[in-house]
Amino acid sequence: MGTQKRKLEIMDTTLRDGEQTSGVSFSASEKLKLAKLLLEELKVDRIEVASARVSEGELEAVQQITQWAKSNNYLDKVEVLTFVDGGVSLKWMDKAGAKSQNLLTKGSLNHLKHQLKKTPEQHFKEIATVFKAAEKKGIINNIYLEDWSNGMRNSKAYVFQFLDFLTTQPVKRVLLPDTLGILTYKETFDFISEIVARYPKMHIDFHGHNDYDLGVANVMEAVKAGCHGLHLTVNGMGERAGNAPMASAVAVINDFLPEVEIGVNESSLFKVSKLVSAFTGFGIPANKPIVGDNVFTQTAGIHADGDSKNNLYFSDLMPERFGRKRKYALGKMSGKANIQKNLQELGLTLNDDELKKVTARIIELGDKKERVTKEDLPYIISDVLDTKDNLQKVFVKSYVLTHSKGLMPSTTLSVEINGKNYEAHAQGDGQYDAFMNALRKVYSSLKIELPTLVDYAVRIPPGSNSDALCETIITWSSGNKEFISRGLDSDQTVSAIKATEKMLNII
Repeated sequence: MGTQKRKLEIMDTTLRDGEQTSGVSFSASEKLKLAKLLLEELKVDRIEVASARVSEGELEAVQQITQWAKSNNYLDKVEVLTFVDGGVSLKWMDKAGAKSQNLLTKGSLNHLKHQLKKTPEQHFKEIATVFKAAEKKGIINNIYLEDWSNGMRNSKAYVFQFLDFLTTQPVKRVLLPDTLGILTYKETFDFISEIVARYPKMHIDFHGHNDYDLGVANVMEAVKAGCHGLHLTVNGMGERAGNAPMASAVAVINDFLPEVEIGVNESSLFKVSKLVSAFTGFGIPANKPIVGDNVFTQTAGIHADGDSKNNLYFSDLMPERFGRKRKYALGKMSGKANIQKNLQELGLTLNDDELKKVTARIIELGDKKERVTKEDLPYIISDVLDTKDNLQKVFVKSYVLTHSKGLMPSTTLSVEINGKNYEAHAQGDGQYDAFMNALRKVYSSLKIELPTLVDYAVRIPPGSNSDALCETIITWSSGNKEFISRGLDSDQTVSAIKATEKMLNII
């Protein structure tokens, strides 16, 4: 018989602590959409959705979430940060329809003395009053010991005095934050171990920040030390350097901590990550573990060759776990193996001589710092091998773009598809939107549905002037597949049109 695993709660605080990222503010509808996704699809155990008393917009967002949660039996999983404020936060929670409070209190003597200017006894008495009032309202009590990590370093006697007091209170969970992200992983293990041993009946959550990039390491050690819950954020969103990131922490727990069990659905991590990025406007670094664009991309030809020979460069971090696929980059580091992998995905075959010529051209383009994608391969093959059968079947022949103050932008275009010309006119929110609307008219008449635009990135070389060449990189989605097309021109809209023309030929 195997040893029974210890259940570990995962609390997501993207909608509360993650929103403290500078420049980030979720709308009520975005908060509701993410709350549903976090609980129903990612399957975290709890979500912290807001701070009490922040704004009318925050109140409306929490009301929408609690109404949905109540009708779907999730209400006890929705938590709100509250304050020791004579019951004002509790009234706010009543209005919001929330039933779980995470009460913010002082976990270090330094904070208590200099910020509140109170004695421990005064602080504890006020906390007890809040708990008593909450209990009367049927509200679940959880409690944050803010700056707990510095408390353990510099005023441990106070922390234990606080925890002793909490053993007499109606508290469900004690939440221990490394508020300033100052702990080493050894300290995290030692501090949590000491508290778990001293208070065996107390539910302990660890809330790690990432100021030294030790967030995931500290999470790992907190779990080893016996904590019962973790607070994480999608993409590591949060104040300053952010919080311990959800995706990395989940992968580490599943792969390296067999003694615990979590309910998080790994295959939804990437989807939720992309949505949070879209809502916040904060791009995901390409090299961010688990969710970055490059983390399942092999660049060196020797790696692609090894993957073809008994998967020599595979690890337990298989992209399929996270709803992703392995990619093989094309550029100056590419070998024939990289190119063969991409050709296979496109259903194309080349003989050895043709492959050698195409490889040489891709390396040449890479030396010029040009980006090459899988979708560029047919064009490169056509160019290098001088194939008589031109692979381009769609040409944007001409267009007129208008943009006038007080009038909606419009586009008139002429497009050639398989040798036949089509014209259309449309308006839009901008010149490119008008162009796409006109294009949709053409393809709609042919009963062809165009892919959905899911990402649109524009870049110019650093230090360039206003006349610089502009590269537009557009990510499209068609069915369950995503692909990229690129355009280059000194005019941004024209570069986007060129990228779109490539997309039309790809589909």
